[in-house]
Amino acid sequence: MPIQQLVEYFNDRLEWEHHTNFRPFIIDNCVARGLFGPVQISSELTPLRELAKPEQIAGYTAQLNVTTAEIPDLLSHELDLLLSLPAQQGINTDSIVNFDRLTRTVHMLNFLPLAHDGGFLQLDVDPRHILGVKKDHGAYFQEVISKCGLEAHNVVITLRVTSTYKAYYPALLKGLENYRERGYRLALRFDYQALGKATNDLIAALAPDFVSLSGRQLSTHQDNQLLDKLARLQLLTHKELGKTILLEIGDKQTAALARKIGFNLVQGPYYESYGQHALKEPVRLAASGG
Repeated sequence: MPIQQLVEYFNDRLEWEHHTNFRPFIIDNCVARGLFGPVQISSELTPLRELAKPEQIAGYTAQLNVTTAEIPDLLSHELDLLLSLPAQQGINTDSIVNFDRLTRTVHMLNFLPLAHDGGFLQLDVDPRHILGVKKDHGAYFQEVISKCGLEAHNVVITLRVTSTYKAYYPALLKGLENYRERGYRLALRFDYQALGKATNDLIAALAPDFVSLSGRQLSTHQDNQLLDKLARLQLLTHKELGKTILLEIGDKQTAALARKIGFNLVQGPYYESYGQHALKEPVRLAASGG
């Protein structure tokens, strides 16, 4: 189905669900965008490349672009309708779940022109979304994927793990398993500072398809245990039959670190800025003392 028709379909569905003429999805210069209150959201899709062959793209990671937007005026009869609805039927503009669903739909629409190569799209899901939805995680989004002509395995649901949610790990794991049962692939993204026993336990419990870190953090972090920690993370992930990803690689030294450790996939401006020269040029990790 053409993207414009998909946009109209999703607008029709939201119009019916919320009993209002507000239609949040738009096409602007062949790019899908979404309106949520005073903001307009769009996608930035960047390639995830095979470390051994960086010219080969395995999938894409989606990041959110946010700009301010004018809120369309409601007609008087629409305003009367909203005010007459029971509270539970009104539009909750503060809803994390609604925002997360809107965002992921925009990302899927923008991924469609790239999906013909058979790659996957890695999407972040807000932990509050997982905790806020009590069961059947991914059911709502599965219809979006199906209408786009794709399947759940084309989507990697990514959870950014921080110590803030440590007490909620069991509930988060349960929600992620709901996604897996529907055919989605799963990923965990960690901050380097969070690596440790809790991280290892979480990887062992979930056995994610992907585990990722930010190369931007590694390039500025002073830690003489860095190589050992990354090697252990690599070993544990592979033991659980997953793949590792180093994201946000911005320079040759970080690219060399990814090669030294053996990350499976890489992503970042280093590969995009230098084009084919960077993709083919061998990189070496500089020798360091201690």
